Amino acid sequence: MLNVAVIGSGTMGNGIAHVFAQYGFPVTLIDLNLDNLNKGLATIGKNLDRQVAKGTLSEDDKTAIMGRLRPSTSLEEGVRDAGLVVEAATENVELKLTIFRQLDELTPAGCILATNTSSISITKIAAVTKRPESVIGMHFMNPVPVMKLVEVIRGYATSDAVTAQVMELSRQLGKIPTEVNDYPGFVANRILMPMINEAVYALYEGVAGVEEIDTVMKLGMAHPMGPLQLADFIGLDVCLAILRVLHDGLGNPKYAPCPLLVNMVMAGRLGVKSGEGFYKHTAGSKELIVAERFRR
Repeated sequence: MLNVAVIGSGTMGNGIAHVFAQYGFPVTLIDLNLDNLNKGLATIGKNLDRQVAKGTLSEDDKTAIMGRLRPSTSLEEGVRDAGLVVEAATENVELKLTIFRQLDELTPAGCILATNTSSISITKIAAVTKRPESVIGMHFMNPVPVMKLVEVIRGYATSDAVTAQVMELSRQLGKIPTEVNDYPGFVANRILMPMINEAVYALYEGVAGVEEIDTVMKLGMAHPMGPLQLADFIGLDVCLAILRVLHDGLGNPKYAPCPLLVNMVMAGRLGVKSGEGFYKHTAGSKELIVAERFRR
């Protein structure tokens, strides 16, 4: 069985590790911060408990899955025997380039180096390694244990064999992989982020309120979540970063982030992760309450 290493134990990293372990892969979950690593493992345990409560897994299944997970605070030790590494660190270009330079030196020959980036160029990341043909995007959707899509992104030099292997691995996880090419935002965020940005502009320009905008999109377009609620869920800082990648990479003013979004990020109103964005978010509560400044 292929040994998998996942770098980063945050929301995406622990979700990716969860899914690989659930489908039988031995997984090393790597985070240099021990507290974050323990939180990531605890989150996996809680999510497995939910699956047990729903009857989709047994207690024995949960025990087996947790037994396939090995935590590590050492990148060198964690990737030593990996056949696949999935990087799920913060969406920061320089950080990812640094990680991939290290992975190129530390991983065995033949190891596939994948990144869960939602917008950063695979070609740029691959260029800092001596094996660009083995570097690929493996963009999971949040929440990873639930969402079926994996956006598989080919860099300029990614080989057919590596692409085929990652597509098949995604299917083995019960996912539906979709192959796309390496251009800013790929497919998912090139389409999603301008929609979210336009929703923020509609609020900024006084076209409608937060609840009204989200209701129109939920009931009129059959979206399960309105764009402003979704932006809170993704993280307004992440939305802003992706829009800047689109704007810089494509040079089209239609991708310029709304000033309201920029100001909210500068003010630390990042959505769920900070407790407030377009809505107020209370731990343990699913009730949607519009943030005070946006109430009519």
